[in-house]
Amino acid sequence: MKEQRLYYKYSDYLKEKYGEKVYKLPINLPITCPNRLDGNGCSFCSEVGTGFEALASQVSVTEQLERTKILIEKKYKAKKYIAYFQNYTNTFMKLDVFQAYICEAASCPDIVEISISTRPDCIQKEYLDVLKSISEKYQVAISIELGLQTVNYHTLDTINRGHGLAEYIDAVLMIQSYAFPICTHIILNLPGDSMRDAIESAKILSALKIDIVKIHSLYIAKNTKLSYEYESGTIKICSKEEYIQRLIAFLEHLSPEIVVERLFSRVPEKDSLFSNWNTSWWKLQDEVIAKMNEQESYQGKCFCYLNGSAMKKLS
Repeated sequence: MKEQRLYYKYSDYLKEKYGEKVYKLPINLPITCPNRLDGNGCSFCSEVGTGFEALASQVSVTEQLERTKILIEKKYKAKKYIAYFQNYTNTFMKLDVFQAYICEAASCPDIVEISISTRPDCIQKEYLDVLKSISEKYQVAISIELGLQTVNYHTLDTINRGHGLAEYIDAVLMIQSYAFPICTHIILNLPGDSMRDAIESAKILSALKIDIVKIHSLYIAKNTKLSYEYESGTIKICSKEEYIQRLIAFLEHLSPEIVVERLFSRVPEKDSLFSNWNTSWWKLQDEVIAKMNEQESYQGKCFCYLNGSAMKKLS
């Protein structure tokens, strides 16, 4: 009997796709986010976005890739790489500038894929057309990462996300028409969210047939709106035990075909007020795996709610 895998790991997916280990090389561009134009952006977002350990945005794309590649190649003997446009909103720039950046990355040696992180409300057909032409010209795969965070639109409003669920669904449908794999970012312990939101997030991603999910545990970066609320006691973060329960429930309701890129956030301690309940992410991951084994839990265990599931009652 084939052993039941706990969840579909991103590393396994890349090996299946490329025949060997593939590593992401982060790229930091001199850009911003539309949600920052009239304020400070999302309540959890720091001044440097998510690029805590990225190179300066003034460094060229080619140099960023080459410098990071040297470190990864030396440590892991890597041969294939994904150019990861990670920080801020990477489609929020003029089309010709966007095209130039992507072409520069695509022309670098050993790049087999380009991954572009952006917001659901910053996806337009013209940009997808450019990505399609670059993919064909340079023979590189294209994937797009969308920051959704939660399907609870009330919480999206509370954290000043700047978009709702509809914009996310619209972006997904548009991207899927180009057959680009979609990775969706989800935070399972946002203040105001509950176990029900975690489960519903898994259900919606599954119904939309998302390719990859990147799961985050909420960290509180310094000098953010969320940090002020945390210090004043206005908000509370759920316990580690509650997060693990939500995470396992999320995985159980997630389609087994969806790839899981991570289970916990990773942020330098010096940059945050709160992160992972003062526990290393790999210890937390070990706890989750032990708990899943103990409960005989696995990804897709509760994936039984689509395709007219209520009709089974007629049987």
